[in-house]
Amino acid sequence: MYKVLIVDDERIILEGIAGLMDWAKYGTELAGTARNGLEALAFIEEHAPDIVISDIRMPGMDGLKLAEQTRELFPSIAFIMLSGFGEFDYARKAMQYGVKHYLLKPCNENTIGEALSEVVAGLGEQKRKTQFLENLQQELRQVLPSAKEQFLKELVTNKMYGRGDWERYKELFGIEVENAEARLLLLQLEGQFEFEQLFALKNIAEDLIERSNLVLSTTIGNQALLLVRNTYAEERLLAVLHDIRNTFKGYYRLDATIAVSDPGPLTDARRMYLETLRCMSFRFYLGEGSIITVRDTGEGGEDKSGLAPEQEQLMAAFATPVPSTGEESGFLYDDARLCLYAKSGHLDAVMQELDEVFRSLEEHRFDDLTVKSYLIPLYVALIRQADPSSMNEHLKELGRLEGIATMQGLKTFVKEKARLICQSNYDNQKRRHSSIIGQIHEIVEAHIGNPDLSLQWVASEILYMNADYLGKLFRKETGEKFSNYVMKARMERAVALIGSGGDVKVFELAEKLGFGDNPQYFSQVFKKYTGVSPSEYKRLP
Repeated sequence: MYKVLIVDDERIILEGIAGLMDWAKYGTELAGTARNGLEALAFIEEHAPDIVISDIRMPGMDGLKLAEQTRELFPSIAFIMLSGFGEFDYARKAMQYGVKHYLLKPCNENTIGEALSEVVAGLGEQKRKTQFLENLQQELRQVLPSAKEQFLKELVTNKMYGRGDWERYKELFGIEVENAEARLLLLQLEGQFEFEQLFALKNIAEDLIERSNLVLSTTIGNQALLLVRNTYAEERLLAVLHDIRNTFKGYYRLDATIAVSDPGPLTDARRMYLETLRCMSFRFYLGEGSIITVRDTGEGGEDKSGLAPEQEQLMAAFATPVPSTGEESGFLYDDARLCLYAKSGHLDAVMQELDEVFRSLEEHRFDDLTVKSYLIPLYVALIRQADPSSMNEHLKELGRLEGIATMQGLKTFVKEKARLICQSNYDNQKRRHSSIIGQIHEIVEAHIGNPDLSLQWVASEILYMNADYLGKLFRKETGEKFSNYVMKARMERAVALIGSGGDVKVFELAEKLGFGDNPQYFSQVFKKYTGVSPSEYKRLP
C-alpha cells in the first residue's frame, strides 16, 4: 500500500477528501492530514509518505514551496496539486518540482481516484525500474570480479591486447590509466597443494598489499598474479611480500615463490608478466620460497641484446612469421617460455619444450617448407637469448637449417644450438654468482670490525641486491649461511691476532672484530669455536 498525506487549510475539504475516498481500492492508505505546508513538511520528514495531495494556496507555506522543499529531501514522493480555476497558471509552475498531476476544485471521488491511479501506476513503474537496476547492479557486482580477472589474464597472455583495450575497460572497471605506474607480482605455490590454497594465497596477498593499491588480480595455472600500483618503495614492498609469504606459510605450511617486475605504465602489463616469468625461472638457481626481482636476474630492465642494427634487421626479417595455414591447421606455439628457459640456462626445460614442438610438427605432417617456416622464427627467437658475442656465428647457421632435408636432422640441429645457448647462459650465471660470492668475501674481509656487518647490510648498503636472494645464493654456492661464515671469519682473525703475540686484550679483540663493547659475548663465541676461552688460548703452547 502506498501512503497518502492530504494537505489543505480548509477543514471541510480536508475531512471531505479523507472520508470520501476508498483508499484501498487504489492500492493506497491514508497516512495523515495537515492544515498547512509547515505542518505537512514536518509530517513528511517524520513519516515519508509516498503521495501528497496538497492545496496550492495555504498560509505559512504554500503548496508550491512545499513541493520544492519536499523534492530536495525526498525526490521520489509524488504530488497531486489542488487549485482553484484562477490558479491554473500558478499551478503549472509546480511542474519544475516534478508535480505531474493537478486538479481543479471542487473535486469528486472519480477525479481524485483517476489521479491516484495514474500516480500509483507511475510509482509502480518507477519501483520496477529501480528494482531492475538494483538487480542488474547486484549481478554486475557478482560478475565484475570474474570479468576483471579474465581481463588481466587476457592482457598478459594475449599479444594482441594493448592500450586500446585499456581504453575500453578502464571506465567499466574504474581504473585510472593515465600517469599510473604499476608492478606485477607473480606468486607460485611450491609442492603439492589444493587449488583452494592458491586462492587463499591470492586473498592474503590482496589484503596485505592493501586494496587501494590493487589494480587487478587473477590466477593462471598454479600461479597468482597481482597488478599493483607502484606506491611502495622497493624495500617496503619486499617487506610486505615477506609478510605475505610468512602469513600464508603460517596457515597452510606451504611455501611460495614471488617474482616482482620492474615498475612501468599499467599498459605494459604483458611486458611485466614476461619479466616475472623470467624471474620465476631463476628458482632453478635459488630454490623454492624466494622473492626475486628483475635486478636479481642480472638484467635490471635494461636492453641487453647488444645487437648491431644490421643484426636486428636480419633477425627481424627471419623472425617475421611466414603467411601460412598454421593457425587453421591447429599448430600454434608461443615461444615465450622457451626463450625464458633458454635465457636462464634451464637446459632440461628447453629440451622438453622443443620435444613438444617437434612432436606437434610431426603429428601435423606438414611438408618440409612449412615445417621450416615455423622453425626459422623459433630458431631466431632462441639465438636472441644467446650472448651477443656469439650472435653472428648463430646467424650464419641459418643457411644450414634451410639445407637440412629430414625432420630428425632439423630436430638435432635446433636442439644442439639450444644446448649450446643454455650451457653458455648457465656458465655466465655461474660466473656472475661466483663473482658476487667473491665480492662478499672481500666485503667481509674489509668490514670484519663493523658491528653492523650482516647480510641485510651487505645487500642494501653495498651490493644493492635483494637480501633474500643474496642469502640463498650464498648458501647455495658456499654450503653455509652468511652469518656462520662471518662468525668463522671473525674467529679465525681472532686466532691469528692472538697467535701473533703481543699483549692483546679481550676487549680490544671484541672491538676490532665487530663485537663492539661486549667482550663477554666475544669470549663465549670464541670458546664455542675453539673449545677454550681467549685467555686460555693465549697460554697454549
